[in-house]
Amino acid sequence: MNIVGRITKNAEVNALANDKKVVNFSVAINDSYKNKQGERVDQTTFYNCSYWISSNVAKILTKGTLVELTGKPSASAWIGKDGEIRSGLNFLTSLIKVHGGGFKSDSVIDNTSSSQPQNSKALLEDKDDDLPF
Repeated sequence: MNIVGRITKNAEVNALANDKKVVNFSVAINDSYKNKQGERVDQTTFYNCSYWISSNVAKILTKGTLVELTGKPSASAWIGKDGEIRSGLNFLTSLIKVHGGGFKSDSVIDNTSSSQPQNSKALLEDKDDDLPF
């Protein structure tokens, strides 16, 4: 199954006792329709998602990012601390496609480190306007 939605908050990586890591994030899917009275009704569905393949993907799963997910949906129900019955939708993600960027977070990696070769910096600064076309 495929779903398309926006990440609701930055993804979190959780380490388990057996040294496995899981990336947890949530996705909101917006839908709208007109009811019998002709009024537009907006509906948002939230999925709690998990991704087990690589924890590196958490760097790009930031709030507001539009993603297309492939995987298996499931539902869960429990009784909360307040005694109320709760339920939620889960999505075991097997493939993630990023369609749009979200908000920049503080954990963005700086790729302008000093490990960049000096000659590539010179190439970036070369602004020769004598192009043949």
